Amino acid sequence: MTRRVTGSMMLAAAAALAVSLSACGGGTQTSSIPPAQQSSDPATPVTTQGVGAFRQWPAQVYSPYFETWTNSSLPSLASQSGASYFNLGFLQAESPGSCTLTWDGSQSAASPGYRSAIGQLKQLGGNVALTFGGQSAGNNGTDIADACGDVNAIAADYEAVINTYHVTRLDMDVELNALNDAAGIARRNQAIKLTEAWAARHGYPLQIQYTLPVQPSGLQPNALAVLRNAVQQGATVGLVNIMTFDYYDLPGHVDMGAVATEAATSVHAQLATVYPKKSQRELWAMQGITLLPGIDDNQGKAEVTRLSDARRILSFARDHSLGLLSIWAIQRDNGGCPGSADSNSCSGISQGDWAFSHLVESFTA
Repeated sequence: MTRRVTGSMMLAAAAALAVSLSACGGGTQTSSIPPAQQSSDPATPVTTQGVGAFRQWPAQVYSPYFETWTNSSLPSLASQSGASYFNLGFLQAESPGSCTLTWDGSQSAASPGYRSAIGQLKQLGGNVALTFGGQSAGNNGTDIADACGDVNAIAADYEAVINTYHVTRLDMDVELNALNDAAGIARRNQAIKLTEAWAARHGYPLQIQYTLPVQPSGLQPNALAVLRNAVQQGATVGLVNIMTFDYYDLPGHVDMGAVATEAATSVHAQLATVYPKKSQRELWAMQGITLLPGIDDNQGKAEVTRLSDARRILSFARDHSLGLLSIWAIQRDNGGCPGSADSNSCSGISQGDWAFSHLVESFTA
């Protein structure tokens, strides 16, 4: 697959980045304007016909990823699957070095089609988060925070899509090379801080989610450094969503349900060191788990997430009051290609249409 989220690699580079970010602190900001003055701050929000109102998200939610480069209809998939909330991915720069935001590097970030689809979904009682980055952008330098050297411009991009789509959750999916770009990590968090201040002035209940690769032992040093840098830059992170697949280096056939809950438990302990003032309940509430239905791209089909694994993860999420459950991606939630690995359009296992969604969507509360 060319655009989906993937697991973490390169432990040595991860450790090196953690040292780099710790050393630079807030000193990597590109603009010479002091951080407190850097918001683009449009005076009046854009009036967007048919896109619906700004709405807060539930405290617990099932929100599968939606592949925006496909021809799928968001309202149609919502109606068929029963899911009401979605993460739309991906938003990224037009090219390396560009500050122009696009859907998947090709179409305008202000797509009229998505305005209409999001408006229809809100009429059905749902909502969307907008996801920045992903595997492709993280690999080729088109994550907007890596591509664009101007913190003001990055914040303006964030603010523009909030105004265009009336969304209240932004999801930062940081992967591959983006995990080791210290300057990009600092710019992203500085832009988040500016956007949060801008949203607060306008009364928008904005929440920032980070989506990061994980191992059973938890976040690797480079991924953990992303969160530590957010604290250093004054950016508020509401959710930390871990991708519980594509581990690659685990021996034998992996018990995906057990490993996912082990990873979540490990991340919980790590978050306690990043956010020492939060209670255990608050830390669990800011955690999310994304699973990949069926067969991922690990060699030998050693990582297969079945409905029994999803059931175990759902039970864990309920018992610990996690904030988010998700799958990559809603278009995979069917059994249309038995035995196929790493498909964008089906899980590769024997299952009914929308079986994972029908199991997990009751998590939304």
